[in-house]
Amino acid sequence: MASLRTLREQVIACCRCPRLVAHREAVAQEPPKRFQGQVYWARPLPGFGDPKARLLIVGLAPAAHGGNRTGRLFTGDSSGEWLMEALHTARFANQPTSAHGRDGLRLRGAYITAPVRCAPPANRPTPQELEACLPFLVRELELLPEVRVVVALGKFGFDAYLRAREIAGQPVPKPRPRFRHGGLTRFSDGVRLLASYHPSQQNTFTGTLTRGMLHTIFRRARALLDR
Repeated sequence: MASLRTLREQVIACCRCPRLVAHREAVAQEPPKRFQGQVYWARPLPGFGDPKARLLIVGLAPAAHGGNRTGRLFTGDSSGEWLMEALHTARFANQPTSAHGRDGLRLRGAYITAPVRCAPPANRPTPQELEACLPFLVRELELLPEVRVVVALGKFGFDAYLRAREIAGQPVPKPRPRFRHGGLTRFSDGVRLLASYHPSQQNTFTGTLTRGMLHTIFRRARALLDR
């Protein structure tokens, strides 16, 4: 746990990517009306959750007015609402909401992270920004040795997790797995990777991802862990 605390401090202090630093701070300076008067976190976001997690959830990056505002991934926006509701239903969270950093949320046997730690313009990090940030995810894989199931939210998180495994020296099958909602990849070290569409508004508003689809993913993750 001490190492996770150290990693948290390193993530928060990071200023490697000038474009991301400028964007996260600019967003905080000119928030939309509904958030005016609030003090934004406007720094990189570490992962959070149970240090003995058996489930790892890998997203994309903080939302400009979600995690970048509240200081916690998947917190204060609709993506967080969808995710926490699904986690709570599958008994991975003590409550179905994620409003702010002091709302009492506790994850049970689960840990949430992202390959990119700063809110990117248009939710699109560059390949160079991903590579600069990936060492943090690699370190988390090392510090969370009890993880047995990984849920990747979106193709970006899916590919980034595979890349982090390669960097960490963990096995990745050949041919390389491809992203498909509901797809399951089994690794030779016993870890299993479940792919899901990201609960972004782009996906939820269009019906690409429904609540039922997301709940099914986490019920399946629970079933894999309970075997």
